[in-house]
Amino acid sequence: MHTDTSSASRLRHDPLVRGLGWASALLGVPQVVAPAGFARALGVGDAFRHRSATTAVGVRELAAATGLLGRPHPAWLWGRVGGDLMDLTMLTRALKNHDGRGLGRTVAATAAVTAITATDVYAAVTRTRRSTPMELTAATTVTQPPDEVYALWRDLERLPDFMAHLDEVRVTGPRTSHWRVGAPFGEAVEWDAETTQEVAGRLIAWRSVDGADIDNSGEVRFEPAPGGRGTEIRVTLRYDLPGGALGKAVARYFGEEPHQQLDDDLRRFKQIAETGEVVRSEGAPGGKRARGEFPQHPARPLTEDELKEALA
Repeated sequence: MHTDTSSASRLRHDPLVRGLGWASALLGVPQVVAPAGFARALGVGDAFRHRSATTAVGVRELAAATGLLGRPHPAWLWGRVGGDLMDLTMLTRALKNHDGRGLGRTVAATAAVTAITATDVYAAVTRTRRSTPMELTAATTVTQPPDEVYALWRDLERLPDFMAHLDEVRVTGPRTSHWRVGAPFGEAVEWDAETTQEVAGRLIAWRSVDGADIDNSGEVRFEPAPGGRGTEIRVTLRYDLPGGALGKAVARYFGEEPHQQLDDDLRRFKQIAETGEVVRSEGAPGGKRARGEFPQHPARPLTEDELKEALA
């Protein structure tokens, strides 16, 4: 599992987390140093209660800045979300009881805090290291002998040829490699992996090392198919899907449902092993563009929903 140290290191170099940290600092300093002027700039006046509330918010912002820039942790992001909700409550009350002077500035401040709240919620949800352990299995039969099928899979840098969501695999040592995989929202996740077990022509097993964006492990078995019909490939993948139920929903929405990924990847591998290439029509995209195509399935007319999606 991820350690607190690796998580903090990852957040420390996260542009969004650092940006929010500096935003807290830039907001907190004037609120603490000149609370009356800051309150007037918001259009709420400089009465004692307004100055006191502004100072308290400034202290909270500086605390968040110290945490996000010094020892980043998702708790600081959720703290910002809680603070945003408090700010919106105070601004809403101010709008309700407003005397009309500086009303436009208060409305603008409320709109700005609403936008900041949305950003903070997104950052807190996506940077919280919740996860759901998953295990995927899939199998296919290839009409080639086990040694040849094993050798093709063992050439790790060729894996992106049939794994459409895989951007790159780079061999870094006799038993180590670096992986980069496409993810929702146009992002990518990366990890270093090590081979934990290998039996030529029969088995390849691996696991990610500490510091991976997604903890994962798995194995591929190559077994002679009954009747000498080639090779049965059995794949098992285990990993922690980020974001729990939210991560699953987002993955499905963006067409990256993991079970479908694995089935599609094996179909493409079978095509490469048997024909030397992934078979597709002239109009079908290749390489990374294949991520946008419908999941592979035996030839049939598009369903009504698929047709609507294609026309859209």
